[in-house]
Amino acid sequence: MTVSLPPSGAPLNHYVSTAPFDPHSVEAMTAGQAKIFQASQLRLMWWKFKKHRVALASGIFLLVLYMMIVIAEFLAPYNLHTRNMDFIHAPPQRVRLFHEGQLVGPFVYGRTMTLDMDTLRRVYADDKTNVQRLRFFCSGDPYKFWGIWEASTHLVCPAKDGEFFALGTDRLGRDVLSRIIYGARISLTIGLIGIAVSFTLGIVIGGIAGYHGGVIDLVVQRIIEVLQSIPSIPLWMALAAIMPVSWSPILVYLGITVILGLLDWTGLARAVRSKLLALREEDYVLAAQLMGAKSSRIIGRHLVPGFMSHLIASATITIPGMILGETALSFLGLGLRPPITSWGILLTEARSVSVIAFYPWLLYPMIPVILVILAFNFLGDGLRDAADPYK
Repeated sequence: MTVSLPPSGAPLNHYVSTAPFDPHSVEAMTAGQAKIFQASQLRLMWWKFKKHRVALASGIFLLVLYMMIVIAEFLAPYNLHTRNMDFIHAPPQRVRLFHEGQLVGPFVYGRTMTLDMDTLRRVYADDKTNVQRLRFFCSGDPYKFWGIWEASTHLVCPAKDGEFFALGTDRLGRDVLSRIIYGARISLTIGLIGIAVSFTLGIVIGGIAGYHGGVIDLVVQRIIEVLQSIPSIPLWMALAAIMPVSWSPILVYLGITVILGLLDWTGLARAVRSKLLALREEDYVLAAQLMGAKSSRIIGRHLVPGFMSHLIASATITIPGMILGETALSFLGLGLRPPITSWGILLTEARSVSVIAFYPWLLYPMIPVILVILAFNFLGDGLRDAADPYK
């Protein structure tokens, strides 16, 4: 190691500062260090989250899905209730680009149907002389956009006097793809509404128990233990079964969301309680108490924001459970009822083994359920790692 000495006659303090070195001083940092030092907590979380490639891809996938449900009527090739009686239990049609070696564009072949007299099943075959080109941004089945505005524009439509069933049809000749798109609106939003109920109860009850402690904490913990000891699905079934049959589909939808929210707040309440038990001993909490702040203000304005990142990560893990809960209830016939359509209701078409054996495409609504559950879990893992200050 070599040390450069100042020229003869030059003062030493010209080269060396007599002020003590402050490692936290921005001037003493490189540009990259200063950028990290001055960044907010949300920006630091975003930088860490971007490194989790699977979680980032899952977040983009879920964002696209939630944007799609806003325009579900436009994306679906058919209206939700359109029946094609000539194509009952028709298998999926393959979209093709080339016909006899020539580029035709996206098209499907027409269908011919014969009845198998031995099994009484409809047998469909492609008619390769009937080329039906798909139309885009076209006029098709009329619908009410969000039940308000009359419209008939679709992203893709079958050819004039043709048919297009990318995922086949059900027992009433309804397009499975269109019903999956419509069902996404219910299945995806029921988790958001349910998590709002769950978070409100979890933060309020868990916050009161953790901040005050004592008898209140003891009572809350015993209630949580009793609720968590009851199996979830039988409890869901019991509460769903007591809803009056005369209720409208909208009231049933709201009732299911409230039930899912009421039964899912216990885990969050325990997490909030444990955090507040540790944070309530901090100096800033004592300062707020000495200044006369109420308990609700201390919890809501000072304590809860301190672990909001943890709550966000918990939400992304809780939502899939609510989606699965609604799917299970609807599949068992105790959840939503037609004319409301969800992925669980669509899966009721595939209850028997014989139906699955003959018409396996009726299980396709299970695919978006699996993908959404996996995406939410990957997203939750990424958010949890990004929110952890020790990683």
